Amino acid sequence: MGAGHAHPLHLDRPSAVHRLPPEVKILATLLFTIVVVLTPREEFPAFGGYALLLAAVAVLARVPLGWLAKRASIELPFVLLAVALPFAGHGERVGWLGMSLSVDGLYGAWNIVAKGTLGVVASLLLAASTTMRDLILGLDRLRVPSVFTQIATFMLRYLDILAEDARRMRIARLSRGYDPRFLWQVKAFAVSVGSLFLRAYERGERVYLAMVSRGYDGRLPRPETGGATAAQWAQSAALPAAAVAVALTAALQ
Repeated sequence: MGAGHAHPLHLDRPSAVHRLPPEVKILATLLFTIVVVLTPREEFPAFGGYALLLAAVAVLARVPLGWLAKRASIELPFVLLAVALPFAGHGERVGWLGMSLSVDGLYGAWNIVAKGTLGVVASLLLAASTTMRDLILGLDRLRVPSVFTQIATFMLRYLDILAEDARRMRIARLSRGYDPRFLWQVKAFAVSVGSLFLRAYERGERVYLAMVSRGYDGRLPRPETGGATAAQWAQSAALPAAAVAVALTAALQ
């Protein structure tokens, strides 16, 4: 499935979560996220239970909570949007510290922040415990259409090459005394992007022809190692099963 590339979100730790096959972790994360999304926004205790489940997974995977909190800041733009909802919402309103807030807007803001944060943290835990190569392998084992997994494989393999090409082009531009910083100087940047696209396209054509000449038939070879065992599927099912139990408990109270 390609070379073993690392990615900045992966943490190499000797943990039980890291040792699980990628396909079981991908499916468990997906099912957990679905349960979170389907939970009514009024079920406040359920979201606390989901957070405790993710904290338990983080401990098992030996992922520091500070590391998660720092990288979860990617959702800040959505949090800022959520903050505006109580002021812009309609319907019943309540007063708080001299401000008039929409009840529906408060629920909407909570819904975005709670579900968004849980989804982001679950994705970060998946990325922290699984290399990019294994993620693609897991998607392939889950029968994701091969065209998607192959595109992702080639992107992973050649992303560093494209980034290095872009860096060399920038250095060449700076060495000639041209460093565009304003909108009317965007032409140099646009030319660089166009040149980079042509280089990538030509490289892709050469790589494809080389692959075809070596017997490529539209599918990359799979590793000889087998997939997940029944025990590993059962272990991975613990997270979504616990999430369902939390949701049912909150709904029955």
